[in-house]
Amino acid sequence: MSRRGAILELAVLGLLHDQPLHGYELRKQLSGVLGAFRVVSFGSLYPCLRGLVERGWITEREGDSPARQGLAGKGKRSRITYELTAEGKEQFQTLMAQTGPDSWEDENFDVHFAFFGQASSDVRLRILEGRRSRLEERLDVARAQSRERRERADKYTAELHRHGLESTEREVRWLSELIETERSAYSTDTPTGSAHSARKPATDKE
Repeated sequence: MSRRGAILELAVLGLLHDQPLHGYELRKQLSGVLGAFRVVSFGSLYPCLRGLVERGWITEREGDSPARQGLAGKGKRSRITYELTAEGKEQFQTLMAQTGPDSWEDENFDVHFAFFGQASSDVRLRILEGRRSRLEERLDVARAQSRERRERADKYTAELHRHGLESTEREVRWLSELIETERSAYSTDTPTGSAHSARKPATDKE
């Protein structure tokens, strides 16, 4: 499966974790999870849904979803509603518990973050720390390249590089704030002297 397909499956499972939805509602809500600039076509969504049904992770039935109950008028055709199965819930939790490098990348991180409420504090910490480490690596490379190109680049290219650096720096600061909040909450729930206090920040080698 392609990375884009795996991300779409995770997003669908996460949305159905809260309530059953039909295809139109799913497509509309996916823009909030995947980003407004990543429009999901029905040509991508329905093959994904069929695959999830075949694996037993979701079921489909005719009838209005809870989000549309009471809105359908007489004579209107009922739509197929998709609902998470017990196996689907287990699969979603398995995917949300993954904290390797794939979960830190741009698209994957956004989807994982959208469903952070379903993940444990330890999982959230590892993903946030991994994401911050990845961005700090990018910053080091970008700053070095910026110094090398400064004399050769025109003012617009230089401005574009500066904008990229500032955007990444802002995200690193944001991640640091989230990490401190998670650490405070985690230390409150974890006995003193736990392994967490000695755990190093996540790296690609973990």
